[in-house]
Amino acid sequence: MQERNSPMFKRLDLLEWRACHRLSRLGAYRPILWVLRIASRLGDGPAWIALCFSIPIFKGLYGWVLAVEFGITAAVGGLLYRLLKNRLCRERPYISFEIPCTMPPLDRYSFPSGHTLHAVMFTTLTATFVPILLWVVLPFAILVMISRVILGLHYLTDVAAGALIGFLLAELSILLITIQ
Repeated sequence: MQERNSPMFKRLDLLEWRACHRLSRLGAYRPILWVLRIASRLGDGPAWIALCFSIPIFKGLYGWVLAVEFGITAAVGGLLYRLLKNRLCRERPYISFEIPCTMPPLDRYSFPSGHTLHAVMFTTLTATFVPILLWVVLPFAILVMISRVILGLHYLTDVAAGALIGFLLAELSILLITIQ
């Protein structure tokens, strides 16, 4: 199979692998590993779906409009991150280096982190429209983000890029909602 990893990612990988390796050692502690695996699985969709269905409880009928807007923003994020992943083709850290992968990946490539993109996107939208839920959403989003590195699935820059994209998508969505 022909290698598709760009020279930029090769340089970044070399700069980041030690930090990723050190962080992945936290996965050796069973309670931490257990919590991070659960956060990662829930951050793959179930937690965000539950969030969307809970919004009408706090916002009434307008909550359904917000839930749909959150869902549309998430779908756009999913399409964008999938497009970037398949075009940029950065190998996951456990493939490139001897970093333990403690959870099966959803796909081959790592850049950007889709879990982080959605965690930051939903957290930003929640902070703006349903701030009462932020005390639950923010700590969960942080767990999702750190889980991706500790589980050996992402580099730190994958997570940073996912966070930036998620924040920008949320801000665009907020702008579109408030214009209406």
